[in-house]
Amino acid sequence: MAARPVRATRRTRLGTRVLALVATATLAVSAPSFASAPAHGDGAAHRTPSPFTGQPTSQGPVLAVKFDNARAARPHTGLDQADIIYVEKVEGGMSRLMGVYSSRVPESVGPVRSARESDTELLRQFGRPVLAYSGVRSALQKVLREAPLYARPHDRVPRAYFRESARPAPHNLFVRPRALLRSAPRAGHPTDIGFRFGPAPAGGAPTGSRTVRYSAASHTFDWSPREHRWLASFDGAPALSTSGSRLGAATVVIQYVNMRPSRFKDVNGAVTPYIETVGSGRALVLRDGRAYPTRWNRSAATRGTAFTRDNGEPMPFAPGQVWMVYADRG
Repeated sequence: MAARPVRATRRTRLGTRVLALVATATLAVSAPSFASAPAHGDGAAHRTPSPFTGQPTSQGPVLAVKFDNARAARPHTGLDQADIIYVEKVEGGMSRLMGVYSSRVPESVGPVRSARESDTELLRQFGRPVLAYSGVRSALQKVLREAPLYARPHDRVPRAYFRESARPAPHNLFVRPRALLRSAPRAGHPTDIGFRFGPAPAGGAPTGSRTVRYSAASHTFDWSPREHRWLASFDGAPALSTSGSRLGAATVVIQYVNMRPSRFKDVNGAVTPYIETVGSGRALVLRDGRAYPTRWNRSAATRGTAFTRDNGEPMPFAPGQVWMVYADRG
């Protein structure tokens, strides 16, 4: 067989390389983009339904952030990107917030404030999450050190935190979540905490607004048919993010619990409430413009919370961000 001319061979090789480059470019264009997904460091972009929101998403380590909710601390940064938002009563009948993150990791979040003893009980259902907070009284430090979580206060990872000069202290401390997560590479990933998601069940009472009050704070949720979610207000004013968006969610759970005095006090001597999240009781689930009477049950701190209707079936949440609002048991 006659040998192929050298020039023809070179043309063939060049054509093969061009075709390979075209094929690679075509795959890059047609492949789904996960550029907006947070970088969690595991190199994967697997999108499976989140046990926290019921939505398909990439899931990274669990990060909990304690938010200030005083008037001077508003608007909040990054709170709108949390998977779950907890509303907690603290000293003097004021409120603090805790945002739990896994699906999305903002560049910065805050303002950040101090942790409380009952946070350790609440967070045990998340395995071993990272907890961002400004600090605690010295008597509480041992409790947090011994809790099954990665305690990452401001003084332990100072480079992950910064002060915002435009805000007054102490309402000006912010954290960079990715920097904080790098300090706890073995932090736990999302697992089942009892939430169930699905279509709205039959029943429920038509509800346009609902308010949960503490002695020095109020939290109101107004149903918006246009946005198909509950819009949040704090102390009578719309709750806003620094991004300009209104805070709110498709599902708001009002959970009635015991809030007994803890063994700790704040710097002014006021007793800190201990929010008992293990046990059982009644709840009210707000979704789709209706309020559903519900029962909650959490048998142990290491387990999640089951929400069931009167017929014993799980109470499904609407997919998306969930607000958990703790109210005093009546």
